[in-house]
Amino acid sequence: MNKTQELFREDSYANSCEAVVSGVNDRGGIILDRTVFYPAGGGQPGDAGILKRADGAEVPIATTLCDKDSRDIIHVPSDATGAPAAGEKVQCVLNWDRRYAHMRVHTALHLLCAVLPYPVTGGSIGEAQGRLDFDIPDAGLDKEALSEELNKLAMRDLPVSISWISDDELAAQPDLVRTMAVKPPMGAGKVRMIAVGDADLQPCGGTHVANTREIGSLQVSKIEKKGARNRRVRIVLS
Repeated sequence: MNKTQELFREDSYANSCEAVVSGVNDRGGIILDRTVFYPAGGGQPGDAGILKRADGAEVPIATTLCDKDSRDIIHVPSDATGAPAAGEKVQCVLNWDRRYAHMRVHTALHLLCAVLPYPVTGGSIGEAQGRLDFDIPDAGLDKEALSEELNKLAMRDLPVSISWISDDELAAQPDLVRTMAVKPPMGAGKVRMIAVGDADLQPCGGTHVANTREIGSLQVSKIEKKGARNRRVRIVLS
C-alpha cells in the first residue's frame, strides 16, 4: 500500500496542499506524507510544480514518479540542492495549466474507447494531444466520422465520476478491463473505476475533468497502421 496519501485520487481539482517531508532518497527524490502530485503511470505524465518551504524558498519539481518497490510517490526536483529535510513542512503547488491539460486529454481518450470498443494495447497523454493503440484489424476507420462521434459525446455534458470496486468484483467482470499491456493495480483490496456518463466505465488511476464539456472540441488527427491488428489513433484538442 502506498505510504503517501494520494489526494488526487479523490479530487483531481485539488491543486495545492500542505504536507510533511517523510524523507529524501539517495537520488534527491522527495517523499511526502500527502500530495496532490500525480505520479507518471497509465500513459499520463507525472505532475510538475513547486514545493514551497516555510522560509518562502521554492523547490521546483520537474516530474513525479511512483517507486515500483516501496510504492512511495517521488517528487523529483529539477535541482537537488536546497531540498527540504525529513520532518519539514512544505506546501505543494501544481503547475495547474499542465495538469488540467492532461485531465482534458485523458478524459477525451476514454471517449475514444467508447467510440472504438476494442482492446487497448498502448497509449500516451500530452498537454493538447494523445493517442491510443487498438487491437483491431483494418476496419476502414474514418478520421472525420470518428471526430464527429467524439465531439457529439463531449457535448453531451456527461459527468465523470469515481467509484471503487473490490479486486474480486473486478476479477468477476474481466470485460471492464480495456488495456491489454497494462493491468489495473490489484492486491490492495479495491480498484478505482472511472465512469464517463453512460458511455464508458473502466479501471483507471488517472486524473479527469468533471464533465465532458470541459474537454472542448477535439478531432482525430491521424490513424496509423502499426501491425496486422494494431491501429494507432491520435487525437488533438483545440
